[in-house]
Amino acid sequence: MLAKIILIIYFVIVNFLGIASMASDKIRAMEHRYRIPESVLLLFAIIGGSIGSILGMVLFHHKTRKPKFRFGLPLILLVQIGLIVLLRSFAATIEFL
Repeated sequence: MLAKIILIIYFVIVNFLGIASMASDKIRAMEHRYRIPESVLLLFAIIGGSIGSILGMVLFHHKTRKPKFRFGLPLILLVQIGLIVLLRSFAATIEFL
């Protein structure tokens, strides 16, 4: 039970960081300031913040023209969903044994 709570807290934090980094980079772009590297924005999505990153991209209209983000972020989300389904079925198989 504690592991599930920790996992939920992790995903809430990393998704918050995903949306916040998109917002921050958009503001920095409008003010012609130093930008957050694209690799960092993608990293937040890869480590579990794909929903927050997609939400930030849509809400702030940021990086929507870049194929790397327009198609990459949904692809990352689909891979993560697939991994979750795979891990859950694997865990169910272990409990069955």
